[in-house]
Amino acid sequence: MVLEVGVVGGGVVGLTTATLLQEALTGQEAVRVTVVADKFLTDTTSDGAAGVFIPSLSLRGPTPHAAREWLIKSFKYYSEIAKSPEASAAGVKRLSGYILSATDPEYVQDPYLSVLTEHRILTPAEIKAIPGGWQYGSFVSTLLIENRLNMPYLMEKFKRRGGRVLDHRLESFEELVDQFDVVCNCSGLGARYLCQDANVMPVRGQIYQVKAPWVENFFMTDNFTYVIPGINHVTLGTTNQLNSSKQEIDEYDSMNIWGKCTSLVPSLQKAQVIREWVGLRPYRPVVRVERELMTFPSGRTLQVVHNYGHGSYGVMSAPGTSMQAVSLVQEILSSHKAKL
Repeated sequence: MVLEVGVVGGGVVGLTTATLLQEALTGQEAVRVTVVADKFLTDTTSDGAAGVFIPSLSLRGPTPHAAREWLIKSFKYYSEIAKSPEASAAGVKRLSGYILSATDPEYVQDPYLSVLTEHRILTPAEIKAIPGGWQYGSFVSTLLIENRLNMPYLMEKFKRRGGRVLDHRLESFEELVDQFDVVCNCSGLGARYLCQDANVMPVRGQIYQVKAPWVENFFMTDNFTYVIPGINHVTLGTTNQLNSSKQEIDEYDSMNIWGKCTSLVPSLQKAQVIREWVGLRPYRPVVRVERELMTFPSGRTLQVVHNYGHGSYGVMSAPGTSMQAVSLVQEILSSHKAKL
């Protein structure tokens, strides 16, 4: 008898969960993994993520320790890829840069920055050399995960290992009762209606992507302004508009982002714009990673492992939260096998 595991969601959290499930269940031929989603790759919010690994206390788990463990495991996961032959295909590279604030010294000394390879306070001379009148700053060495490469890499790896993909918009988890023994819920904003979770809400982010190969370091400030050089483009952002579902480009936001980013890095004024993009980040005050036995009005039940609500930390924390989700799935499958 084949045990069926479903993963709802085709974003970076869903695909990371799916591939980690396959790794954890290697050798167990009687288990099959299927991703169920109606949006994949460039249609997901993950597609426009800048992808720089800058951990912060604003990522909240059930406890600070849990959130920190997610980040530690995620950084280790991406670091292993960065030093492997898979790095270029996966879109993972090492990147250094500056975290800046005009008013808040704590912003540049976030305790979670200790997760990174290098983190040091800038000297007054170093801060003065950066345009913008900053008072506080840190230099960090970290990683960048470019999702335009990472997402296809994960999908290809998932399919190569025998994973199945079902293109379907789910209206209720009850639809999956007869198809799967356990389901991982990585539905992002979809959890608002699938789980009736009013704590899930969109945070609107708008960005530019430009050609500026001369920009080698990232810049991130406490007024939601960042300049992040990726592999094929530089991302300029952003907005952080809570509970806004507007998916059209806003002209005022465009002017604001361009003005702030070109003030921070003046050479960007000559950069060629590739595109502007808007994404709705799936925010939840506390990221939800836990198991639930869902019971439906019909009396039928389904084992579900939730893994959603990452907000702007989806790429950064996906491996860590997904590892926990995989452990919960293994507990359920072990229990299921014991009953057979």
